[in-house]
Amino acid sequence: MAKKKPEDMTPEERKQLKVEFAPGAFDSFEGTQEELEELIAEIKNMIQDGSLFEKSKAIDLDELVESDDPDDQALATKLLHAIDRDINGDNDRKLQ
Repeated sequence: MAKKKPEDMTPEERKQLKVEFAPGAFDSFEGTQEELEELIAEIKNMIQDGSLFEKSKAIDLDELVESDDPDDQALATKLLHAIDRDINGDNDRKLQ
């Protein structure tokens, strides 16, 4: 049986999803630790109630790479570097 997409899951099935954030995912977050924890909790709640999937837009990495928009190209570069670090096991970061 094929895996269901999260947006096609029931609320009970979504509760079983495990949410993991890549190391450094919030490095540019400019808020307090409490605000960051609230943001993470909100993201997890949106996954469970399905609203995250209703409000999301899929990203086509190929389109970003081929785009003439400098912001798209910067995002593509950032994503590709993150993928490369993950593949090579270089994603262990130490927070200060």
